[in-house]
Amino acid sequence: MLRIRKAPMGVGAIFILLFPWVAERLPAIEHYPDLMVFAGIYCLMTIGMSLLMGYAGQISLGHAAFYGIGAYASGILTTQYNLNPWLCILIGSAAATAVAVVVGAPSLRLRGHYLAMATLAFGIIINIVFREEAEWTGGPDGMGGIPGLDIFGYSFDSIHKYYYLVWIVVAIAFFFTIRLIQSPTGRALRAIHASEAAASAMGIDISRSKIVVFAFSAILASVAGSLYAHYMNFINPSTFDTLFSIKLVIMIALGGMHTIWGAVVGSVLFAFLSFEWLHQFGEYEIVVYGLVLMMVTIYLPEGLVGLPGRIAQRVRR
Repeated sequence: MLRIRKAPMGVGAIFILLFPWVAERLPAIEHYPDLMVFAGIYCLMTIGMSLLMGYAGQISLGHAAFYGIGAYASGILTTQYNLNPWLCILIGSAAATAVAVVVGAPSLRLRGHYLAMATLAFGIIINIVFREEAEWTGGPDGMGGIPGLDIFGYSFDSIHKYYYLVWIVVAIAFFFTIRLIQSPTGRALRAIHASEAAASAMGIDISRSKIVVFAFSAILASVAGSLYAHYMNFINPSTFDTLFSIKLVIMIALGGMHTIWGAVVGSVLFAFLSFEWLHQFGEYEIVVYGLVLMMVTIYLPEGLVGLPGRIAQRVRR
């Protein structure tokens, strides 16, 4: 059973609570809370993908599509139909769930690179829809005028306010995912990852378990997309392309695919790499990501969260 260690949880909570106040007093990093907003949005997606890929052993290269479904659901329904943004987030999640079930039912019967190709094709198709349905989505030029979020008149109209909103949502998703992993469903997913034949022999409904975890990861991606849309107030199809799906895989590989903590660490690290440290490489940025991923895969197969254990093991030796 996955145990929640209190010390890391406490340190993480204190860091998230105090980070904006520390950053605003240090001119060199006063813009970091904005990066942490994006890191939190990425965390929502990678938590779901870690459950899907790390625990259930299912490959997905199309999760940017669910990210886009949530963003465009919020954008279209708020700007064209004047619906409440929170209701739009729920509608986007429901739409992502329905699409995940329809797509996942046949796709998740595949394995290995066949499954990767199927999810990749799905992501490409959805991105084409975003680009071509200009009447609804604005086409390649994108969609603007998306309103921000507020609760009972309290508006999340600053970076600090939105920072705490995003990380509260991440915390809820994190704890819910931990409980899911500890449940019989989580044990079934780990059994499927180890051996589908053995899991089937034990009476586990493999198809149902795969679809459930695929839909759950799609919901988290959709919520992340909605939060992104209401934060940026503008979206365009290039944000939800295939390259971003690959970047999501890089995030969980960097942090550690087989642990939820790895999803958080990888997302935060990637946000800073992408927006702060590697942007000067321009068009060669993806090459740097590839090199980093290759080095981590070879020398740290457990990801960065496995580094302390490796160090401790070497010290004991």
